[in-house]
Amino acid sequence: MLVDVNEQMVKEFQDTRLKEGAAPKTINEEVGFLLRVLGDVCDILRLRLRKKKLLKLKVRNNVGKAYDPEEKARLIATAKTARSPHMYPALMLAQNAGLRSAEMKNLTWSQIDLEKRYLIVGRSKTEAGEGRTIPLNSTLHQALVEHSEWYAERFGEIRPEWYIFPFGSPRPKDPTRPVTTLKTAWGNLRINAEVSGRWHDNRHTLITELSENGAGDQTIMDIAGHVSKQMLKHYSHIRMEAKRTALESILEKPTEAAAAIQNGSPVRSHAQQVEGGSLQSGQIGGRKRDRKAGKLLKRFGSSGRIRTYNPSVNSRMLYR
Repeated sequence: MLVDVNEQMVKEFQDTRLKEGAAPKTINEEVGFLLRVLGDVCDILRLRLRKKKLLKLKVRNNVGKAYDPEEKARLIATAKTARSPHMYPALMLAQNAGLRSAEMKNLTWSQIDLEKRYLIVGRSKTEAGEGRTIPLNSTLHQALVEHSEWYAERFGEIRPEWYIFPFGSPRPKDPTRPVTTLKTAWGNLRINAEVSGRWHDNRHTLITELSENGAGDQTIMDIAGHVSKQMLKHYSHIRMEAKRTALESILEKPTEAAAAIQNGSPVRSHAQQVEGGSLQSGQIGGRKRDRKAGKLLKRFGSSGRIRTYNPSVNSRMLYR
C-alpha cells in the first residue's frame, strides 16, 4: 500500500508528538526512520523539508546538569524520609547504576543478584543498553537489601517475576505490575530538598563523577549503555572543581634549580657543576693524573705552546 506523504503530514505528525510530550530529538529520529522506510519516494520530500528547515525540530543543547555534592547529599537525605517507599532505592539506582527511568520501572527481581552483587538491564532505549550488566557498589547494594526486606514484609514473599517497584499509589499494592511514574514523588523530593533539576540529571551526575574519577570511556559507555563517545560527551559535565584540581596537579614541587631561579639566587650552570666535580676528583686523584697530563704535553706539544690533543691529527704528523 502506497502512502502519500507530504510536508503537511510531517508537520502534523511533529505537532501531535510534541503535544504527547515526546522530546524533539525523539521526534526527529521517528521522522527520519519513517522517511527511510518509505524509500526513494521520500527523497524529494526530504530535500524540500530540509531546504525549508522543517525536517528536524530544534533540539536543545546542554539541557542536562550534574548535581553538585551538596545537592546530591540533600536529595539522598530527603529521599530516606520520603513518603513513597520507591524513592530512595530508585534514587540509588539512578545515582549509582545510571539506569534510565524506563529501565528502572521495568526492573524485576530476577534481574538482580544481591548475593553476587550485580544487576542485568532488561529492555532499554538503545541496543547497547539492553542486557548490560552493572555491578552493585556498597551503597546501592545496601539500599536494595533494605528495599527487599521492606518488600518481603509488604507482600509476604519475593518472586523473581515481580517488579521491584510495584504498581500502586500512594502505597504499592500490585507487584505483578510496574509503577507507571515517579514524577509526583520526584517533584516532592526536589521541593523538600530545595534542588532544581530533572530526574534524568541523576544519570548525568553519575557519568560526570565516573569521568572525573578517571574511569575509561569504554567502561562508562558499558555502564551507561551508550553507543557512541559523542553521546558520552553530551552526558559528562566536568565540573569547575574537577578542572581546578586537574590544573593544580601540574604544579609539582620545583627542582632545586627552579626554586633558586624563583628566589633570585645564582644558579651554577651544568658546565660549572661538571668543572667543579672535575677539580674535586682531580684533587683526589693527586699527582698520578698530573704526571700523565705532563707526558701527553711533552709528546704532542712543547713548552712554548700547548696543542689540543687530537689523535687523528697527531698520528699524521708523526708519520710524515
